Amino acid sequence: MKLNSVNVSFALASLAGSALAGAVYTLDDNIVGEDFYSSFNFEAIPDPTDGRVTYVNQSTAQMLNLTYATSDTFIMRADDTTVLTSTGPGRNSVRIRSNNQYTQHVVVFDMPHMPEGCGTWPAVWETNEANWPDGGEVDIVEGVNNVEPNQSTLHTSPNCTMPANITQLGTPVETDCDTAVDGNAGCGVQLTEDYNSFGPGFNSIGGGWYAMERTDSYIAVWFWERDDDSAPSDATSGASTIDTSLWGTPAAYFPNTDCDLASHFDANNIIINLTFCGDWAGNAAVYAASGCPSDCVTYVDSNPTAFTNAYFQFSSINIYT
Repeated sequence: MKLNSVNVSFALASLAGSALAGAVYTLDDNIVGEDFYSSFNFEAIPDPTDGRVTYVNQSTAQMLNLTYATSDTFIMRADDTTVLTSTGPGRNSVRIRSNNQYTQHVVVFDMPHMPEGCGTWPAVWETNEANWPDGGEVDIVEGVNNVEPNQSTLHTSPNCTMPANITQLGTPVETDCDTAVDGNAGCGVQLTEDYNSFGPGFNSIGGGWYAMERTDSYIAVWFWERDDDSAPSDATSGASTIDTSLWGTPAAYFPNTDCDLASHFDANNIIINLTFCGDWAGNAAVYAASGCPSDCVTYVDSNPTAFTNAYFQFSSINIYT
């Protein structure tokens, strides 16, 4: 999501651009079902990305059935019944932020479903809203208008770039992470090795697992499909300890070769949100290129049933430190 202006043992790789590092971590937070309500707060705030959205608080979200939980599932979704007026507020949706902040850690999201639909802009990410962009931002899951694949991106203050050649499965889009460069595009990596990493493709396979490891030496993102036999069992089972050195080449890898990660990233919260249109999904050229009908705001206003599948479903979030 682009904004507008406990023991760890590290085995560091000797080659800065190589995704060969790894670490052993211990489970710190296990968030399942109703735990989401005590682990996250609902941010009823104006959308920082100028979306056609109204973020509601927890009580309103529960009253409108925009969020609900069982013993093993958490759902957050957008309104799919209301036709909006052009002069009225945006479509009701949910944005949540973790109560805890994290520095060096691993987070694993077991996610069977993510929002889909023209005009949608879902994101699973980390930042410190009070110190953005100086405190850094890691976009783990992000995309717009059903366009596959997923893109994982860093957004930072100046003097943070990525090398041209990195050992990773995905394809780099930009190498300068500075929010002041190229309209805050950030240094993104598209997960071109798996187009089921986002949107309808992701949902058609029952989703999967996203994991992000943050250290002072590198930040790495992995994705495994639900039926991927090669997915590491410690990640997928919610084991009490994990060893990321056994997880293989990451989908996206951001080394500290030309970016002092320790000074560009501080303690960050996990944020999960669904907005509509806005600075990226609603960009006229981006929206048109996606093959979506009409213009973004008109479509979102007039077609509530198009967002029946615009929901996140989480089986768990596990954080290791």
